[in-house]
Amino acid sequence: MTGPWLLRGGRTDEAELLSDLALRSKAHWGYDDAFLEAVRGELTLSGASALRAVVASTFGTVGGFHLIREDPDGPLDRGSLDMLFVDPAYIGTGLGAALWDDALEQARRRGWRVLTIDADPDAEGFYLSRGAVRVGDVRSGSLPGRILPRLEYSLS
Repeated sequence: MTGPWLLRGGRTDEAELLSDLALRSKAHWGYDDAFLEAVRGELTLSGASALRAVVASTFGTVGGFHLIREDPDGPLDRGSLDMLFVDPAYIGTGLGAALWDDALEQARRRGWRVLTIDADPDAEGFYLSRGAVRVGDVRSGSLPGRILPRLEYSLS
């Protein structure tokens, strides 16, 4: 992993920076401009959501982030990984794995037993290689007709 990376809480003033990073990371997989514009809203963080993110930074550079949340209407022992993005310059360096491991640790601290991931199809292999299992499919919130793999990771 390139670094040394510090994992820290996000700041409200980083919402635009993290949103841009998410779009760059998504673009890494070859999606065209029309696709990226369609998912822009889903990948745009507010100041409040940036504040809940865990950010990987080193010497003033942000390399990636993750964002987990509990489902206010769901069981108390479950949460979801809403975002995990790595700047394309750092994909393949181990930074994604470090962010994943931190997301799992954060989820365990919250007492969750299961972490749900609605994954981009190109990211499914990453999560499967780390022990998540596919439990079904879910419709994309941005693109009608697009189906995403729903994964779960057992924290117990």
